[in-house]
Amino acid sequence: MHSHFKREIPFIPHRKVFLAVSACLVALSILGICVRGVQLGIEFIGGTEIDFRDTGDMTIDEMRSALSDAGEPDATVQTAATDGKDGFLVRSDTTDPNTAAAHAAAAAGTLGLADDSYQVTTIGPDWGGNVTRSSALAFGIAILAIIAYVTIRYEFKMSLCAVAALAHDLVVTVGVYAWTQTPITPNVVAALLTIMGFSLYDTVVEFNRMNENAKGLKDGVHRTYFQICNFSINEVIVRTINTTLTSVVPIVCMLAIGGSTLRDFAFAMLIGEILGSYSSFGVASPLLAIWKTREPKWAKLEQRYGEGSGAAAVSPAPKDAGE
Repeated sequence: MHSHFKREIPFIPHRKVFLAVSACLVALSILGICVRGVQLGIEFIGGTEIDFRDTGDMTIDEMRSALSDAGEPDATVQTAATDGKDGFLVRSDTTDPNTAAAHAAAAAGTLGLADDSYQVTTIGPDWGGNVTRSSALAFGIAILAIIAYVTIRYEFKMSLCAVAALAHDLVVTVGVYAWTQTPITPNVVAALLTIMGFSLYDTVVEFNRMNENAKGLKDGVHRTYFQICNFSINEVIVRTINTTLTSVVPIVCMLAIGGSTLRDFAFAMLIGEILGSYSSFGVASPLLAIWKTREPKWAKLEQRYGEGSGAAAVSPAPKDAGE
């Protein structure tokens, strides 16, 4: 490694490792989506959700047996806790509210539960279809707006690299949901849209530094795009870490003590925050550096001053990132 990298964290020199890790994560996520499948909440596909509270020492098998006798043999049963008391969350594909209420009452009667110990929520398939279309439209508009903004503010190559990092974050997050079989609800969609904003922020901060440093080329050290990119990441990495940590702390609190609605949101946010910070220097910036280095101007500088040229080894030591 050349002397001018000694005081910098070598993100770009290890770009192949980062991109390989990201490729593996995406591949595992796609495998999980194909093999395990994505479990959509009833808000998207329609159905019934029954929240049984304070069920004591009751087992899942007892709950499943009672539901089957009540006319819900294919219902999905999960353990849940409300206000520190054990319970169950039941999901079924029943879309008629009267039928769902009758089944819930029959199961509660079999198990000896009080009438106020459960809550039934039924959503029709039409409403679920509208939510799905609205969510897809929101993602589409967000992606187009990001491409337009980054292209106008910087350049088209940067916008595509930023979208590639966003796609990486979203696919891996959905992959985690597939492998863990955690339902995707509208709260998760809201979290995914929020993740896009956080991820884009980290990426644009790095791109902005690269853009400014590429215009300068005055220090006589960072002359290739790979060198400029690595130096720029080092300049902003502390800001990225601080932003991520201050965001993760309240998210962890929501995940630890929040109700089921908050947990849906917080779980996606936690995964997305970590991925968004990583993808800015592990996906977006390396892809941009590789792409830009193929331009004639940067290709010549890489050939002359790159790691394999020998010229960079005699360059003076760089200034500290904070200077």
